[in-house]
Amino acid sequence: MKKTVILALNNNGYAIGLEICKNIENIEIHGLNGRVDNKNINNQDMYIFDDTIQHIQNLFTDGVNIIGICAAAILIRALAPLLNDKKQEPAVIAISHDGKSIVPLLGGHNGANKLSRQIANIFNSHAAVTTASDICMGFSLDMPPSGYILENPQMMKPITAALLSGRAVKLIHQAGDGSWPPAENFSNDDDAELSVLITDKINYADDNTLVIHPACLVLGVGCERDAPADDLIDFVDKKLLDMELSKDSIALITSIDIKIDELAIKSLAKYLKRPFRVLDAKTIEAELPHMENPSDIVFKETGCHGVAEGCALAFGGAMADLILGKQKHGKYTLAIAKTPKVEINKIGRKAGRLFIVGIGPGNKQWRSIEATTAIENADEIVGYQLYLDLIADIIKDKPTHSSKLGAEIDRAKLAIELAATGKDIALVCSGDPGIYALATLVFELIDKADSLDWNNRDWNGIDIITCPGISAFQAAAARIGAPINHDFCTISLSDLLTPRDVILKRIKAAAVGDFVISFYNPQSKRRRDLLRLAKEILLEYRNDKTPVIIARNLGRDDEEIITTNLIDFNHETVDMLSLVMVGNSDTKTIKRGGHDITYTPRGYQKKMVD
Repeated sequence: MKKTVILALNNNGYAIGLEICKNIENIEIHGLNGRVDNKNINNQDMYIFDDTIQHIQNLFTDGVNIIGICAAAILIRALAPLLNDKKQEPAVIAISHDGKSIVPLLGGHNGANKLSRQIANIFNSHAAVTTASDICMGFSLDMPPSGYILENPQMMKPITAALLSGRAVKLIHQAGDGSWPPAENFSNDDDAELSVLITDKINYADDNTLVIHPACLVLGVGCERDAPADDLIDFVDKKLLDMELSKDSIALITSIDIKIDELAIKSLAKYLKRPFRVLDAKTIEAELPHMENPSDIVFKETGCHGVAEGCALAFGGAMADLILGKQKHGKYTLAIAKTPKVEINKIGRKAGRLFIVGIGPGNKQWRSIEATTAIENADEIVGYQLYLDLIADIIKDKPTHSSKLGAEIDRAKLAIELAATGKDIALVCSGDPGIYALATLVFELIDKADSLDWNNRDWNGIDIITCPGISAFQAAAARIGAPINHDFCTISLSDLLTPRDVILKRIKAAAVGDFVISFYNPQSKRRRDLLRLAKEILLEYRNDKTPVIIARNLGRDDEEIITTNLIDFNHETVDMLSLVMVGNSDTKTIKRGGHDITYTPRGYQKKMVD
């Protein structure tokens, strides 16, 4: 779903935006700095912008729908230099400060007209829709409902022009449920020169016919384990071509749930750009009376008498017609069902996705776009409560699952199990998920699932996406200068998971190697001596004046950066919210403008000219 943002330039605009958010989901408010109170509908920090024109342009360039509670001229002047492709432009709507006039300026057929009417209903006001087809016919051919695709969109304009001028245009339904486009706008004249054809077939487009493909075909697929993906794609392509069926009419690809992790079928779905859904054997077996080629051998292996036919029929529903009975080709089977309308989410499930998300040190300006998008798109969020609190502005009202510090295994396992049900789950970590965080734990749990005797039947079907974040050592370095500009390493001083002798061995190796070292988990209430021992080891190999940086609560309101040196460094001042960075033999600290700057030369002095 495309993101939609309300621009509030004052508190009155904020009040109107608030009312819209209460009635329409998935809309957020951005407020002008100094003009709008900085709390959003959940009493959380609202996104604040300083430059109205620049912010409008940035949103538009990113494809974000824009609702401006402002004069239309502000939006027009901001966006005029950016207009070049009306098919791709997002919806842009201007709303008067009394909420009585709603004007879709751009993207009328990309959602602006529909959204304007929704807003008008909220305020009992007027949506100033000016698109001719919407006004005269109540629909637009270039904005079909979900599940309809125009094969030859260049014919949309002449067909629409003919309809608006009263010329006869014939509507022919060969596929779909007949609900769109509305028949009352078309002629029954068989001699009409122009026509709109709703079909699942190819090779019907011409200079007089607009061809539209409804999503009415279900591909049931079976294959042997680890069969090559390319061969399956070639097989399906050839069969569709032989039957003159359009790929645009495919609603989904489906198989039995034990194939949820089958790369060949997932690759086919990706190639066709269609969803992949799986069914359990019991649901598939219910279609036995309608199967053309039931197999006792398949039943013994899977618990149903036919994977391809059963899946296609099950998703096709009561009105499904098996237009292709099971076809076997090498390691694959294929069946195709045709039905008036496919309800993709009525039965079955999709492969879940697990986003392991790094939110950085906690400052929202340090979150990646990928991380923010993953959290916004997730069905549910899992994380340590402190981290969930840091991203409350993007979690909003999504379901969350938290656990105490130290319960990382339970947290990761829960996220995996939720994703295995077909949900999109965000497992939230501070910093980067691959640096002393949960990414490796997730993969380790999946790797060991069989030996741990957990219910992991569906774990292999999960798509796992790791979203990197800014780690504490990167944030600390950025705050103080460039101390890790040469070879560096990180060492965790927590002996909960790593033996003490291993930690001390690594500290000595890093000291001998003259690495810049960042110490994570430097000191807790229980563990008080490892940081002291680290200092003693480093003093054997480093100068007393080697710079040491103590960075606490990076990116948060009480952030503190202290610069000292190795001999004066007091380990007692450090806690678990801190990161300690120790320079190498070349690292320097200088003062400029009253600030400490620490950097590690990389050898550029050899290229410098005196």
